[in-house]
Amino acid sequence: MTISVRDARATPADKSWIAGIYREYLDDLSPTGTGVFPALREVGHAEPDHVERWFSDVTTTPLIILRSQAPAGFAMVARGPQYAAGTSTQPRVDYRMAEFFVARTFRRLGVGRAAVPLILDRFSGRWEICEFQRNSAAVQFWRRVVAQYTGGKYTERLVNGEVRQWFESRARGSAPSR
Repeated sequence: MTISVRDARATPADKSWIAGIYREYLDDLSPTGTGVFPALREVGHAEPDHVERWFSDVTTTPLIILRSQAPAGFAMVARGPQYAAGTSTQPRVDYRMAEFFVARTFRRLGVGRAAVPLILDRFSGRWEICEFQRNSAAVQFWRRVVAQYTGGKYTERLVNGEVRQWFESRARGSAPSR
């Protein structure tokens, strides 16, 4: 099994695949009971509007995750902080994992676990990853992959119902700093 990651803006087919799987992504987020993801039409946006925004935002990089060259998931990396940087609860960051999703048929096969280091190595710098505290599967996944990637050298805090990890990624091909 070969896992790779590429910029989803590279081909129209990647954008179409993400748009097609977007409902499954939202369905996975809904049971967490966060209230952050209301019915799309309630807030005046249709599903295509959200995906279109991802692809037109110059501060984000939409990525497609491939398993043996077949689309298996997506991620969106955002540059800079979402909130005021450098506060006592939030260190300044270069990148945030704004979205991360592996399609149901590819779960529990190591796709996400293999894709994360590829993404982090691609964007060397200070990272923040957030999960809703109620989404225990996501919290467990990110704790495991961040701990493995950093060799346990990361900071984690609970902030406003979110579990947040902060750490430094390494340049492509370099060993983790110890």
